[in-house]
Amino acid sequence: MTTLQLNKAHWPVTVLGPGKRIGLWLQGCSIRCKGCVSQDTWPADPTKAIEVAELLAWCKRASDGRLDGVTISGGEPFDQPEGLAALLDALRRWRRRASLDFDVLCYSGYPLKTLERDHAAILDRLDAIVPEPYVDALPLGNVWRGSRNQPLVPLSARGRARYSKLVDAPADAAGKHMQVAVEGGRVWMIGIPERGDMARLERLCASRGLDLKEVSWRR
Repeated sequence: MTTLQLNKAHWPVTVLGPGKRIGLWLQGCSIRCKGCVSQDTWPADPTKAIEVAELLAWCKRASDGRLDGVTISGGEPFDQPEGLAALLDALRRWRRRASLDFDVLCYSGYPLKTLERDHAAILDRLDAIVPEPYVDALPLGNVWRGSRNQPLVPLSARGRARYSKLVDAPADAAGKHMQVAVEGGRVWMIGIPERGDMARLERLCASRGLDLKEVSWRR
């Protein structure tokens, strides 16, 4: 039985890849980029482990097979290579057996050369990847990327057909940057914020009497 430490899962996600997507944020990150907006995903937490089979069942129930893609982020997905590989195998089997056409996009803070050296077999299971660490001192990157050093790399025939035209697309090419989801009494901000967006959000909320606590972009 293979497990993954999972921070959260959302459906539908519309700001991290094309179309309606399942969004999976894995728990645990050894890279911890300065300025990361998902610092709640940094500590490894065995209490958040979930069996890959259970996670796949949730993906099927939540999307009812009406998905355009799956986006995996974190946390650092490649810090859990066995679980990540098992998840990708399960998604590929689902796609093949159900004759679906969704793509799988993964984010990683590791340099692409490191991933090619250490995790080539996992890259072979993906359709596209956004590698390289987030650099807060750099401007916002192209569409779906947090900083300008992060490329979008198609990895499969499906990935090249879907992503090649977007490799150099501007950050606003897909429309909105962020979406909001409310679940379990918590507010989830999903997407790639522009520099200063979270501070502006806090000021706006404060001006209306709402004090944000336990935010993910500050520890």
